[in-house]
Amino acid sequence: MARDTEVSCLVKYLVFGFNVIFWLAGGFILGIGLWAWFEKGTFDNIAKVANVPVDPVLIFVVVGAIMFILGFSGCVGALRENIILLRFFSVVLGIIFFVELAVGVLGFVYKDWFRQQLDNFIQANIIHYRDDPDLQNIIDFVQSYFQCCGGKDFNDWENNIYFNCTLKARGSREACGVPFSCCKDQGNNNVLNTQCGYDVREEETNPSARALAIYTKGCVPQFEAWLQDNLFVVAGVAIGIALLQILGICFANSLISDIQAQKSRWQFRR
Repeated sequence: MARDTEVSCLVKYLVFGFNVIFWLAGGFILGIGLWAWFEKGTFDNIAKVANVPVDPVLIFVVVGAIMFILGFSGCVGALRENIILLRFFSVVLGIIFFVELAVGVLGFVYKDWFRQQLDNFIQANIIHYRDDPDLQNIIDFVQSYFQCCGGKDFNDWENNIYFNCTLKARGSREACGVPFSCCKDQGNNNVLNTQCGYDVREEETNPSARALAIYTKGCVPQFEAWLQDNLFVVAGVAIGIALLQILGICFANSLISDIQAQKSRWQFRR
């Protein structure tokens, strides 16, 4: 009878061990985000964060902070058998799980709306391409990885002040061009040609020559194609993350039940 009311050491240290890793990972990500903000001088002018649609470093800070707080509550809650911290861990993890589930279901049902929101998001970031070096690096990486240019197509770069064709009259070399990350690999990997996208959007440019020089498809259709090609991998990762979250919630609640049963036993003895 006494063994039925003991706190399970296996569950306790599974929750503790998992959250130690989660806590340390969150602290590492948070530290990188804060360090990057410090290097960019964001703390000297915090309003910089509001000048761009999304600051990539802000994502690191928010995700790292959530992981750090969740990991801390689960780790200390399991080690000290603290019901309040374990309930906080379980509830927040449950909220995150259901938000992810809702986004996944809505994304499947309202695909056109999500596609439009993704395009609007990309368009907003194209406008601010040169406003933040981290944002610029993210856009360059996305365009290079997905072999795309712009949101719907390469003409979306007309919305950026540096690549707008109206600057041609002022002698801007980037006018009517695209960033170098839109350029196709010409086989010379030793030297990066950052001027390969100059003048490619001019009306006089031959479409065939343009197609040989840059990626003409937008990142929205290319991302959709990538999802279809890697559907099983994406689904497997999503299911794996969901299972980890469900196991975390179940183990935390199991530990709470054991602690409450043990406390009830102590009170009964009194």
